[in-house]
Amino acid sequence: MKRLFDQMKGRMRLLRACAATGLVVSALLAPAPVFAAVSEETAFVFNTLLFLIGGFLVMWMAAGFCMLEAGLVRSKNVADICLKNISLYSIAGIMYYLIGYRLMYDGVDGGFMGAIGFWSPDDSAALAETGDFSAGYAAASDWFFQMVFVATAASIVSGTMAERVKLVPFLIFTALLTGIIYPIQGAWHWGGGWLSEMGFADFAGSTLVHSVGGWAALTGAIILGARLGKYDAHGRPRAMPGSSLPLATLGTFVLWFGWFGFNGASQLALGSAADSIAISQIFANTNMAAAGGVVTALILTRIIYKKVDLTMSLNGALAGLVAITAEPLTPSIGQAIIIGSIGSALVVFAIPFIDRLKIDDVVGAISVHLVGGIWGTLAVPLTNGDASFLTQLIGVVAIGAFVIVLSTIFWLILKYSIGIRLDEEAETIGSDIAELGLEAYPEFGGGSHKYRGT
Repeated sequence: MKRLFDQMKGRMRLLRACAATGLVVSALLAPAPVFAAVSEETAFVFNTLLFLIGGFLVMWMAAGFCMLEAGLVRSKNVADICLKNISLYSIAGIMYYLIGYRLMYDGVDGGFMGAIGFWSPDDSAALAETGDFSAGYAAASDWFFQMVFVATAASIVSGTMAERVKLVPFLIFTALLTGIIYPIQGAWHWGGGWLSEMGFADFAGSTLVHSVGGWAALTGAIILGARLGKYDAHGRPRAMPGSSLPLATLGTFVLWFGWFGFNGASQLALGSAADSIAISQIFANTNMAAAGGVVTALILTRIIYKKVDLTMSLNGALAGLVAITAEPLTPSIGQAIIIGSIGSALVVFAIPFIDRLKIDDVVGAISVHLVGGIWGTLAVPLTNGDASFLTQLIGVVAIGAFVIVLSTIFWLILKYSIGIRLDEEAETIGSDIAELGLEAYPEFGGGSHKYRGT
């Protein structure tokens, strides 16, 4: 009996061994797991939804810029900066409809610019009605998502030149920036132009959006000059505290929130599990780059100034966001923190350096968006092996030169035709009274009746 039992155990061991071997062989020979494909209509719906959600998140960034700038300018200029922000957003949309979108995307084909003319939807809606979803997404959703990016670039300029630039010439420049400058350089990469052919990489716009706004702001600030009283007789900068640090902090949180749409929706598709995984990584990296920026600014200002600087910490968050925007997908979370931290460190040193050059940047936008944007673009090859440092540098220099030249021409034309700067009395009174005839905080004000029109 014992012998029979031992024979049975031996046979069971043999069967288990054979079964295990079969499982191993099956695993080796089986194809790699793949994600199940969704229907074409489902992909169309989700892709369109991504553009729309990303678009209204980026639109909400306009409120973030407005609140950040309103908090960092003095009380006598708050209403004016609010008007500039809501106006520039509206002008950007109209100009992108009239000329910008087609100039950026229509028929670029490896060249320098597209066609001139109004944007009109393609036939995606008509095709969808017949059951043809090959367009991939609703045309208007793509236009809306691209349009809100344009306003972001213009918002950067308003903060830098606040408190002394006239309303009308600023809005004229906004129309030129959003209708001509931004879409032409955007065509070079996102429109399939010559930089795209070279392999330039800028996932969501560290250069194409943020550096463009930074270059335009830099040229404008130089041509416009500093605010009255910003520098003493020895050329040393004076602090000019803003009206509301809580408002500036709220604006930063709003921008941080909107940036998930800015970077996440730049994946441009949500029609597969692979896309959803990529967007999740983008969200995580975007968030942690900003977190790294805050902590770095906090530590550095404590070391350098012996006190923590709130405004520098706010700009540190934004610098981290700008820096990760060029490539928010390929870094690990740890790498994203490092990229954001370096961007923040650069800004901590860039803001006082620009001040010493007597370039008056009210909100620090040049340091955040230009310096942070350049760093983020040049950092792409560190995590993306398909990118070339030389190509990235060529893109930064080419776009910078283009924006500087056109911005300088436009600003100088405005300066010597209608003038771009408030006169001394108007600047002293404040742009709220001088330009709008009202005050953001009338219970605290004592405006001039001359400018009230009474």
